[in-house]
Amino acid sequence: MEAIELTLTAESPLAIGRQKPGGSISEAQDFIPGSVIRGALADLLLRQSRHRPGEALTGDLAALFTEARAAVFTHAYPGSGSRVLPATAFSSKNNPGFRSEAGKTGVFDTLLDRFCSQRLGIPFDPAEPDGSGGRVEPFGGFYSQEEGSRYRRVAVSKRLLTRVGINRRRATAADQILYSLEVINEGRAGRDGSLQPSLFSGHIYLQDRELAAALAGYLNTHARRLSLGGGVSRGLGRVSLAARHLRAPKPSLAERVAAFNQKLRQRWQQWQVFGDPWQPLPPERQYFSIGLQSGAILKERWQRTTVLTPQMLQEEANCEDGSLALELAFSSYAYVSGWNAAWGLFKDVELVTTQGSVFLLSTTQLERWIPILAEMEYWGIGERTAEGFGQIEVCSLFHHHFWENPL
Repeated sequence: MEAIELTLTAESPLAIGRQKPGGSISEAQDFIPGSVIRGALADLLLRQSRHRPGEALTGDLAALFTEARAAVFTHAYPGSGSRVLPATAFSSKNNPGFRSEAGKTGVFDTLLDRFCSQRLGIPFDPAEPDGSGGRVEPFGGFYSQEEGSRYRRVAVSKRLLTRVGINRRRATAADQILYSLEVINEGRAGRDGSLQPSLFSGHIYLQDRELAAALAGYLNTHARRLSLGGGVSRGLGRVSLAARHLRAPKPSLAERVAAFNQKLRQRWQQWQVFGDPWQPLPPERQYFSIGLQSGAILKERWQRTTVLTPQMLQEEANCEDGSLALELAFSSYAYVSGWNAAWGLFKDVELVTTQGSVFLLSTTQLERWIPILAEMEYWGIGERTAEGFGQIEVCSLFHHHFWENPL
């Protein structure tokens, strides 16, 4: 597996919109979708190759965009190496944030505690880690890990741009054409008061080593020719890009899964003080979690769904496992659409299981699943994975941080 690490620096406001179905307000995304990067690169390549509309793609273009195992363009999230907080992460309702921020009580994960409480038949209602008894709520968004164990939340800043339509005949403001557009700022104030540019990082995954090296060189050569999002003709969407070709890191999935199961059983032993379980923990079963690092388009029997079931996972992996079971699911949904520049049409409105959703599964055949899940971490699950949908993280280390040990 080959990887191209992308670092995008905004040089003008970015109008990466997400219009809600049936609504008239276009809100700005908090990240750059993989479909936007993929579409901008495809447009640039096709224009330079003088490809005729309607002709089938061949060669490297087909390998990048149309083959069965086409290149995967992940979403570009703010900052460097940032990840999505799981839906099981909680923090204080009144003063949320990581402990690295002054005055914050921290962020902790509840997945394993909820699993244990459910099996014991005991309600689980966490409170603030400082012992004050204050309420906690889900804590979402993006986070990054700095030196040591220092964690911080990562976010973009936005603003509204007000625009007016122009009467082309009179060259004056047109009547009743005044609108506002939400955009991602090209920079934000740093901790020292200086203006820091808005950075986004993502990846391109593909199989061909020579193609990956050539694509990285091409991207660096044309680093300032990509324009992302809307309003390009009005000066929006300008970015500079840096691409670095590297061998995709060897997944440490076996170690992560082993550590996850060890933490789960340790936590189970601690929960035993509340009484004998009505459903003991089977010693032959092993557990793993799947967390969505991007929204996933999931369908089962041609119907849309927001829960990753064992049957769907087996079909996705082409692997039969009668022991596979879904233990817990924490998911929500949203709708996404978009514009297909090649067709000149709107994309279909899709029901999407939101990023951060978490599914806990168990099996007695874990050894078979480890290499399959390792591949899925690159290729994703569900539909439209080439556009960045369905990216997953298996057995995230974030689940190891409990209420008494917040981040």
